[in-house]
Amino acid sequence: MLIGESLQLSFAGYALSAAVPVVLGLAATWAIIALLTRGRWDLGEGAARPIPQTDQEPGRTLDRWQSIKGLAVAAGLCAAFLFAPWPRDLVALAGAALLLCSRRLHSRQMLGLVDWQLLVLFIGLFVVNTALQQTGLPEHLVGALAAAGIDLYAQAPLFAATFLLSNLVSNVPAVMLLLPLATGPEAGTLLALASTFAGNLLIVASIANIIVVQAAERRGIAIDWRTHARVGLPVTLVTLAIAAASLGIGVPAWH
Repeated sequence: MLIGESLQLSFAGYALSAAVPVVLGLAATWAIIALLTRGRWDLGEGAARPIPQTDQEPGRTLDRWQSIKGLAVAAGLCAAFLFAPWPRDLVALAGAALLLCSRRLHSRQMLGLVDWQLLVLFIGLFVVNTALQQTGLPEHLVGALAAAGIDLYAQAPLFAATFLLSNLVSNVPAVMLLLPLATGPEAGTLLALASTFAGNLLIVASIANIIVVQAAERRGIAIDWRTHARVGLPVTLVTLAIAAASLGIGVPAWH
């Protein structure tokens, strides 16, 4: 989303560019998980270790009306993004407003389901990133690498830098730091795909991973670094290879 808004990417254009690597990557991910579990899908030997059943989330029953309403709004938003020339931020806010308008689910309950800690974390990332940009250190580093023959404005070096930085500082901060190097739609697609797929390697490589691990812990399932990396390593390597092939990225010509 940050890349799309910053570079004014076409919603439909990006979807078309990302469709092949995403579909192939999803198939590869499923195949790798199926191969590694080998029929041990449920908790058991070699699976994630359960932890004491404390602080469990209460069970929730399916609310069909709210589910249908949410899916309908999501479908409407996608259609508007694809076919309407309206500002995407305003369209998204309109969709959120529709979801908050409910006679059955009070707005207080709806807002109570928002992960406010996550929002604070993202706000903090923007603050830290802006402060770092103002120091001038990223520009100096890009210049130093260019002097060493590594041009981060080129496809292959940017792809590699996205992979490395995503696993050092997580993919959202990595995108914030590397976004000034993305100078067009193709570079934006590269940055989006590489940062997303690279985020599967380690738990800390993506905030989405942290959210899932914390949710699993509340349900009595402990996912440690080794358990995650056992699947994350092959998934990341295979999906990044698919993305690189789709984008036409060869071996980086560093010298």
